[in-house]
Amino acid sequence: MASKMLMGDMPELMENILNNLNKEYNSLYSCALVSRHWCKISIPILWLDAFTLYQKPLIISEYLSSLGKDEKIGLQFMLKACKINTQFPQTIFDYANFLKVLDLNLLKCRVEEWLIFQQCPKSFYNLLTFTIIKLLIKKFIESGATLQELYLDFPVLDEIQPEICCSLEQNMQFLSRLQELSISSISFKSNFNIESVATLLKILGKAATKLSTLIIEVPDYYDPQLFHSLIYIINAQKQLKQFYMFDAYGFSENLPSIISALKSQKQSLQEVRIYGCKFTEVFKVLTNFENLETLYMGGCKFSNNTELSKILEKNFYKIKTFKVATNMGFDTLNIVQCIKKFGSLLQRLKLEAKGEDILEKSLLLETIKSFCPNITFLYIRDLGLSTQFQELIGNLQKLQFFTLHNLVYVLDEITEEELRRQVMQFAGILPSTLQYLDIMHSRLNSYIDILLNNCNAPLKKLIISHLDDEKNAKALIEFSIRKRTLNYVGVYDLNDNFKKEMEGYVALVPYYNVVVGL
Repeated sequence: MASKMLMGDMPELMENILNNLNKEYNSLYSCALVSRHWCKISIPILWLDAFTLYQKPLIISEYLSSLGKDEKIGLQFMLKACKINTQFPQTIFDYANFLKVLDLNLLKCRVEEWLIFQQCPKSFYNLLTFTIIKLLIKKFIESGATLQELYLDFPVLDEIQPEICCSLEQNMQFLSRLQELSISSISFKSNFNIESVATLLKILGKAATKLSTLIIEVPDYYDPQLFHSLIYIINAQKQLKQFYMFDAYGFSENLPSIISALKSQKQSLQEVRIYGCKFTEVFKVLTNFENLETLYMGGCKFSNNTELSKILEKNFYKIKTFKVATNMGFDTLNIVQCIKKFGSLLQRLKLEAKGEDILEKSLLLETIKSFCPNITFLYIRDLGLSTQFQELIGNLQKLQFFTLHNLVYVLDEITEEELRRQVMQFAGILPSTLQYLDIMHSRLNSYIDILLNNCNAPLKKLIISHLDDEKNAKALIEFSIRKRTLNYVGVYDLNDNFKKEMEGYVALVPYYNVVVGL
């Protein structure tokens, strides 16, 4: 069978195998050298997300080499006028045809890097940048490529958008298989007009009707035509599963029209993430969505508790993941009503009050304890190690991932001895299901030795801020020997001396390599 695969007698099987290596770039390079047949399969996979994979600017030369004769002559004339003498290589493949992921911001970065590499004079820098971007985008569209992911950054399209729209209208297959679309940076500072932006968005709505994920950054100004075009894209979808919307400019009074458009995706939506909104406006729309399981609301503007109560009472929700992040004041009563409604279905809960204390802590803790016994992921902050808090943690017998963020103690009300006792007690009640504990932004970092010496949870990952104490290093080693479950300790400030000391017991790694979020 191996010989048949090498000779290309089983192309479908070989293609499936190599497609499963789509992130194993070194392995794919090796496969490309095995035979001509393997090379023909491997190269398209390597070039489907070229601007992310290839950091070197010479990738632009590879693409420019496949331009049409007229375009290439015109570009070389411009380059020579700018005293840039470069020869485009002869290539075996038309790499543009393999493109599946196009991020316009990354494209611009690679073009700029290429011009710097070619020592482009500053006076011609912008002109050449946008000329090359225009040529490459048109080449991608007209090459026969079919995108799967498109990340639109509108400033990159300044001055060239009409030509791009024309190419797209003549080559709609370029967008016909699009699964993920991101729309960002529509700014009043841009040179193109509203009609031009709206035209491009409507082309997207006509051609890309099979999106699984749609990400919209709300424009920094309000225009009815523009908002209508965004709504058109939402309504055009046949089975949208994930919807993300970010309003960083405070146009929430105009957002209900966009949010309401989600009703057209009632049967398919599984995840909604909205930043910058009125809390109740979201719940008014997302009622009785049969498949909606994940809801994230950031930068919320909380509203009347009575109004929210009526909405929740009349409708059902199947939310399993609920995240609220705000720096505008944390309304515990609103959150408590939601948690009660979601009840035992809720499995993942993140409550992040940036710069804000959480009021009505006792009510919040009691609600989670009474209504949400099936929590497996909990991210919570500013609650201290009170008896009630420890009772909650002890009651969550399915908890696997636990993050304590900015754990606060009122030092005037608790002695050092009492604090140590609380840490010891807390360590003892951690559930036997717990695999991940993040105390990097917690005062518990000062008591790692006490925590680990009294912990029986089978931790696989521990996230801490620093390790520069022999006492804590010893506790880590002893815990690793005793439990034999700890694989990684993520550290913010990684000390190489302690990293060597931990070898053979546990791997010390940068925290961002192992941190788990929602």
